[in-house]
Amino acid sequence: MRDRQTVSADELKALDIYWRAANYLGAAQIYLRENCLLQEPLQPEHIKPRLLGHWGTVPGINFVYTHLNRLITQTKQSVLLVTGPGHGAPANLANLYLEGTLAKFYPELVLTKDGLTCFVSQFSMPGGFPSHLSPATPGCIHEGGELGYALATAFGAAFDNPDLIVACIVGDGEAETGPTATAWHGTKYLNPACDGAVLPILHLNGYKISSGTIFGAMSDEELLSLFRGYGYEVEIVNAGGDTIEERASVHRQMAAALDSAHTVIRNIQQTARVSSAQERPRYPMLILRSPKGWTCPKELDGKTLENSFRSHQVPIDKPQDNPEHLDLLSRWLLSYRPDELFDSEGRPDPQLLASCPTGDLRIGMNVHAYGGNLRRELRLPDFQRYAVTVNQHGAIRGSDTFRLGEYLRDVLRMNEADDGTTANFRVFCPDELMSNKLGAIFEATSRQFAWPANSQDEHIGSEGRVLEVLSEHTCQGWLQGYLLTGRHGLFPCYEAFAPIVDSMMNQYAKFLKVSAEIEWRKPVASLTYLLSSEGWRQDHNGYSHQGPGFINSLLTKKADHVRIYLPPDTNCLLSTINHCLTSTDKINLVIASKQRMPQWLSMDEADEHCRKGATIWRWASTDNGEEPDVVLAASGVYPTNELLAAAWLLRDELPDLRVRVVNVTDLLILQTESFHPHGLTPEAFDSLFTANKPVIFNFHGYPVAVKQLLFHRPAFPRFQINGYIEEGTTTTPFDLFVQNLASRYHVVVQAVRAVAEMNSNVAAQSDSIVSHYEEKLIAHHDYIRKHGEDMPEIVDWQWS
Repeated sequence: MRDRQTVSADELKALDIYWRAANYLGAAQIYLRENCLLQEPLQPEHIKPRLLGHWGTVPGINFVYTHLNRLITQTKQSVLLVTGPGHGAPANLANLYLEGTLAKFYPELVLTKDGLTCFVSQFSMPGGFPSHLSPATPGCIHEGGELGYALATAFGAAFDNPDLIVACIVGDGEAETGPTATAWHGTKYLNPACDGAVLPILHLNGYKISSGTIFGAMSDEELLSLFRGYGYEVEIVNAGGDTIEERASVHRQMAAALDSAHTVIRNIQQTARVSSAQERPRYPMLILRSPKGWTCPKELDGKTLENSFRSHQVPIDKPQDNPEHLDLLSRWLLSYRPDELFDSEGRPDPQLLASCPTGDLRIGMNVHAYGGNLRRELRLPDFQRYAVTVNQHGAIRGSDTFRLGEYLRDVLRMNEADDGTTANFRVFCPDELMSNKLGAIFEATSRQFAWPANSQDEHIGSEGRVLEVLSEHTCQGWLQGYLLTGRHGLFPCYEAFAPIVDSMMNQYAKFLKVSAEIEWRKPVASLTYLLSSEGWRQDHNGYSHQGPGFINSLLTKKADHVRIYLPPDTNCLLSTINHCLTSTDKINLVIASKQRMPQWLSMDEADEHCRKGATIWRWASTDNGEEPDVVLAASGVYPTNELLAAAWLLRDELPDLRVRVVNVTDLLILQTESFHPHGLTPEAFDSLFTANKPVIFNFHGYPVAVKQLLFHRPAFPRFQINGYIEEGTTTTPFDLFVQNLASRYHVVVQAVRAVAEMNSNVAAQSDSIVSHYEEKLIAHHDYIRKHGEDMPEIVDWQWS
């Protein structure tokens, strides 16, 4: 890019002094515990005992932040910053300190000598800020501890925020990740008429921890071709140099690039907001080429330091143990001339502070970074209006998600933009709404896709409340950005592919956990996964689609922030989703059926069942409210169906057997109340499962999940837990239960054998009953191989 004179000499001086101050504070945080202004010669005791943090990306982040401040000051543009490079927190924190944001939340971090010493010395110390961004960092909606998710999160923040620009710094190591590769396509979904914009800034310093990056090895021509192919208008800023003149040239380049990017974004938006003519917008992006560890020493012990991987983390390790290294560190820190940046009392130079925006225009104070303060309650229709009429348990069939689609259609309608407010609810989905029988949503909205679509395509246009892209990572990132900036959303997905975002969910759960410990972080709307196309009905897609393991991942998270629901029918699903959409600071996992299945409970019964989390289904039990001989329990649509069929068979085989049927919809009630807020007390647990009777538990997922939940319950060995045991193929629906030893026939055999040990009447009949159902299993095996479908007694079975 050619050098353009866009800033005055005074502005250049102000930019450079601010950048030097941020760099000094970045390096000081990594090294110093005392003498933080270097007002006396540096000594070993001034160095932290453990040196943590990553220097290599810090000068580049500071450079971007410096110039974003200039843009904001001149244009009054609202800018939210999402920082992708993993452990670049020293940079963000330095800028937050200088602009005064940290003092707003941490009063001790004021712009004085004591405040500066406190700020520098506590970095990466116990109780201080960690080396990566965290919820304790003001202005942060993305931790950056795990690479790859910054850009998708940035786009999520921009949706329905028409006046916001989200600047997203993407490290060139981070840019190698799969999630980032897909996230570049986010511009194709932004609607410039009603959304904000994302300005990606690829920070290309050439190195990861110990080797070069792919993007660092690419020429400018290759980079331009790649990102123009993505649809961007690309500007490359080549940074570096040691002299004032060289840095002035780089400052001019960056200022011109940001000015141009801002103008292009505003032109795209203004055109879209006054005209309905649709063209492919080409949004700007910047590529900042800068030396790794820019401004640190050139060499250490004869090896290159600046502009090499050796500057990635702590460039000068353990200087307190090596006088030559300590001297080099001292000369490095003094090269920023801290005596010119701060007076003897630690107050920053007034010219330095003049570079910072004020009030809510400060990057760290951007209102959108505090979504809990902006969150508006969803307007929700009465979910009972969508109820399935159940006059007789199990007499009718229906698709649970089909009816839910009608409810969600009206949620979307009720939360459109009006009265000067923006829309408040979106659905993020990897191309599966129709497959998951949620198509009624398209009666209220369409898929948003800003680029022109073919005329034959359905339910797609530049405006819409549904965002579909075949990338679970991108959907998760979009939703996180949307929630953390104060809005609401839903993530429908195939069950087998939810684990693709397991690591993202893990990071988000940590974000919620830490946020709950910070007073100024207010609750945000919950992240709700709706998993359908479950493994038990992936008989046609085969073994690769049969995987309920996402449940297990959530069970490892803090109990205050995780909920797992397995509603057994439509009315329970409606009640559950309605509850999830009103909850805050949770990760809700809801697993539901899209196939036509028996409808068991009336709406009143379903609502009570969901409020309690588990109930005895008296209508299916034969214990007459007395102590049963055996408890049959189930959680999940298809395991419930098999369990009820087993109870029906036992009623015929052993009329005098006292069977209690229990259904669990809130899985975490199985934990003790000391482990989970929803956990049942011992008395409530025994009222469902008895204190000592055998329990056969048919579970939707892996049996180990229920074993984990029951571990602290007494008499745990009396539970026999069935579930998915990693057996499957392309087969019939019932055969999946047979292969995983969880079919109705297996449950009958388990119940008979368990009761026979304590009941002589059952024991006398047990051998013949067991033999009968073992023969049934053989007959099933032969039948499906001959006919390719389940036996009529399975397909046509109905509760009566």
